[in-house]
Amino acid sequence: MLPWTRAPRARRTPFAALLLAALALVVPTAATATAAPTATPTSAQAATSRGWNDFSCKPSTAHPRPVVLVHGTFANSVDNWLVLAPYLVNRGYCVFSLDYGQLPGLPHIGGLGPIDASAGQLAVYVDRVLAATGAPEADLVGHSQGGMMPHYYLKFLGGAAKVNALVGIAPDNHGTTLLGLTGLLPYFPGLGHLITEKTPGLADQVAGSRFITGLTAGGDTVPGVRYTVIATRYDEVVTPYRTQYLDGPDVRNVLLQDLCPLSLSEHVAIGTIDRVAFHEVANALDPAHATPTTCLS
Repeated sequence: MLPWTRAPRARRTPFAALLLAALALVVPTAATATAAPTATPTSAQAATSRGWNDFSCKPSTAHPRPVVLVHGTFANSVDNWLVLAPYLVNRGYCVFSLDYGQLPGLPHIGGLGPIDASAGQLAVYVDRVLAATGAPEADLVGHSQGGMMPHYYLKFLGGAAKVNALVGIAPDNHGTTLLGLTGLLPYFPGLGHLITEKTPGLADQVAGSRFITGLTAGGDTVPGVRYTVIATRYDEVVTPYRTQYLDGPDVRNVLLQDLCPLSLSEHVAIGTIDRVAFHEVANALDPAHATPTTCLS
């Protein structure tokens, strides 16, 4: 059984190892970097899984907005949400999840394409969800890159008029230093260019990148959207973890350990299995009926 609130801080596969594995897969493909991502739903995305991605779902009076789940880097529309999606469905929400940022030859691994193009895919998907449900607005919940990428949609692609709330779980809102590893790139000639060329979605997430600089220029938020950030002090991927926090009106920044001091959840666990974090997501989606979040949530 998967732990809910006190996931052991096991040594998970380091982000750098995942990066190298991804590079090993994509480097042989010369057209990888220039291929345009597609907004066409994959078979996994189109399938209904335990009650989510059901385009016949109509929002209730209690939960009038559909929830769109936005996965993180190296993930997809199913595996990132095997726990949170049913959690929300069981609470009466219409829940949907998309795939984005795939590269040719890697249909089930997302978040590797240019993030501005991924935001365009999100825009198309939100329009599809709103058309199917008849709702004027949606709520977005994203993990890691999935909590940061929607900011581009909100700021530059007209998403603010269609989104009520954005909930980011361990989002790299200001990029990441990856525990300082990104500072080593200049010492490996050609590696930074290789990452940019073959996996632009990774390069875009480096703290100080052109993408992050442009995304955060002019402030973190846009008017009319409520923001929640849920972070963990044990995040080993988005570092320093406080850079996940947003500054602006209608923002609530939450540290998981302030809600449950016993929690050892890190970057992966907080977005995939942590029930304390999920209770806080539910509170953010329905603040009028929020209940206290504790280790027993």
